[in-house]
Amino acid sequence: MTVEDAGPSLKKLTIEVPAEVVDDTLSGSLDTLAHEAQIPGFRKGKAPRRLIERKFGSTVRNEAKNQLVSDAFRRAVDDNDLKVVGNPSAESLSDKELEDGKPFQFEVEIEVVPDFEMPVLEGMDIKKPVVDVTDAMVDQEIEKICLNEGALEEREDSEAGDYLTGHAIMKAEGGDEEFYNIDGAVVQKPPADKEGRGMILGIMVDDFDSQLGSPKSGDEVTIKAKGPELHEIEGIRNADLVMTFKVQRIDRIIPADLEGILARFGLEGEEQLRQALQTRLTQQAMIEQVRVQHQQVLRALDRATTIDLPERLTANQANRTLDRRRLDLLYRGVDETAIEEHMAELRAASEKVAKRDLKLFFILEHAAEDLNVQVREEEINGRIAAMAAQRGVRPERLRQQLIQQNRVSALFSQIREHKTLDQILAMSTVTEVPADQFNALMRDLDEAD
Repeated sequence: MTVEDAGPSLKKLTIEVPAEVVDDTLSGSLDTLAHEAQIPGFRKGKAPRRLIERKFGSTVRNEAKNQLVSDAFRRAVDDNDLKVVGNPSAESLSDKELEDGKPFQFEVEIEVVPDFEMPVLEGMDIKKPVVDVTDAMVDQEIEKICLNEGALEEREDSEAGDYLTGHAIMKAEGGDEEFYNIDGAVVQKPPADKEGRGMILGIMVDDFDSQLGSPKSGDEVTIKAKGPELHEIEGIRNADLVMTFKVQRIDRIIPADLEGILARFGLEGEEQLRQALQTRLTQQAMIEQVRVQHQQVLRALDRATTIDLPERLTANQANRTLDRRRLDLLYRGVDETAIEEHMAELRAASEKVAKRDLKLFFILEHAAEDLNVQVREEEINGRIAAMAAQRGVRPERLRQQLIQQNRVSALFSQIREHKTLDQILAMSTVTEVPADQFNALMRDLDEAD
């Protein structure tokens, strides 16, 4: 076996499986099949081996080939202590056949963790904004609750802010493949503050309102947009998309009255609600304080580090980034609608953003190893409980959702990342500043970038 450099953080492996290993694998596979196969005219396991090979030989050889490739690749990675990231890219194996008495050779390219010089983690200058929860913030939260608990009023015509439910299909222009086909999809006719921008099937469309118009129930509209270059579905990336949406019903949210809210939650009066919201907003403010300090650490690490990134993984980074950001927004208590809009914005982010996220992923993984950061089971349970409290759901239900969505590993990574950033913060110089001064400082840094 040989290992060659094939590009930034890219290795090319040329692997040869010895002839005797090929023969043993083929023989073992045929023996197993001969013992289990049922062929008309023969008792189970009694069919002649030559008949077994003539009937199932092609299938057996393909399965044996896949097994040999998988085993040989795993051994090659272990023997050479390669830290693999992403999925291997192998040459086409469909035309390669296993032959009795001959070795089997194949090539595969893999992306590995890049080598780079870690920046100094101690002594960063970090600003901590002082945030007060004001009465105006509590008022806004009460307005949100009234909307969330409001009733739907079905309408014939659509106006700004109304929600349209219907059947949505997404294809590439001129193509037949359906990327999405969803009955019961929901879009919102953009309210004034959205300036015409809207979302459909997870895609942000700048001129959504003008394309949507003011459809009635039963109407079908067509929305065109450019697929984000880093969408998690490869066929959508940079594609000219055509989305059809047939309106099934139109609803307007009629906010619930405050008295009804108080009765529904068993509260004695508005003051009790305001106190509960003050507590929740204070907790969210503390989480936000930590987040913006983490962002400063990340900015400093990004500026201080140079890494040759693997090119192919930059596109694959989209899934990891979206999962991490979604969990972060859940932890911060952002409501579901805002999360989906934020996800759509992230899908439209530039390749520069994806490369930065990938770069920081490698830096934080290295830092976590250097600082011996560990994540315990109780920390995962605690994070799920905190997120569940923000959502107003039971922790068991949220845990099950995370398992079903394959996001538990992303949650582990998020906690490990946060703990790593917390350790770096503990080694930094942190200065409290008023919120307006902090915002001005951040604007200056953004302009400098």
